[in-house]
Amino acid sequence: MLDIPNKTEKSFADGKILKGIIEGVGVVTFNNPEKRNAMSLDMWEGFGHALAELRDDGEVGVVILVGAGDKAFVSGADISQFEKTRHNAEASEEYSKRSAAQRALLANYPKPTIACIRGFCLGGGMQVAMMSDIRIAAKDSRFGIPAARLGIAYGYDGLKHLVSLVGPSWARLIMYTGMRIESAEALRIGLVDRVVPDAELWNATMEIARAISGNAPLAIQAAKITIAEVLKDEGQRDMEAIKQIGIACMDSEDFREGRRAFMEKRKPQFKGR
Repeated sequence: MLDIPNKTEKSFADGKILKGIIEGVGVVTFNNPEKRNAMSLDMWEGFGHALAELRDDGEVGVVILVGAGDKAFVSGADISQFEKTRHNAEASEEYSKRSAAQRALLANYPKPTIACIRGFCLGGGMQVAMMSDIRIAAKDSRFGIPAARLGIAYGYDGLKHLVSLVGPSWARLIMYTGMRIESAEALRIGLVDRVVPDAELWNATMEIARAISGNAPLAIQAAKITIAEVLKDEGQRDMEAIKQIGIACMDSEDFREGRRAFMEKRKPQFKGR
């Protein structure tokens, strides 16, 4: 069990999505441990509400995504819903439309996001993790996309993120076989950024979140925007957006504060403006 400190929580999707704040860090918990945090449509929609509230909270600079219990981050979609929601192409298209807004919100989230992964991270869970900015995994983590075993065609967005992380060859191996990958292999191929002992996972994740929170928000936003544009095809890149966020940084109070703090050998106090 992850040792997550008590925090003020708001729940969505009948308590299966929890939103909290710890030390200015937003925390979204997938809270369906009986089904290894498998995602239902209601959970996707609740996830979107939690993300939107944390996005609009000026006191929150970073968001951590974590699974409840010790078995899974997110084990995938709730297969028990498939007969009702994804039984053919038309129904599957409707399912994708209903979860598309939440996936887009995470993919284009303006604040840094960290996936704190323990146990199974499969299918839709992999999609959530891959859309996050940073992935920290416990040694007991297991990764995979079993779409081929279920007869599911994985969409463009999901595979775009997979290919950008591990490259086309590993993406083919993962998708064609539906294989499970252990954390050490996931680290080696670039699927996750760091692997830590199970007992250290939460503290390691919070350490990174605190480090981000202590830095200048505009500089982090500039990095996030620019990296996102780098990953786009050349003809689709918004170079003006990169230029404007660069100007905002250089003209900001935070830039002046950063220089003063460096000269005065003290920790800077950034305001995000």
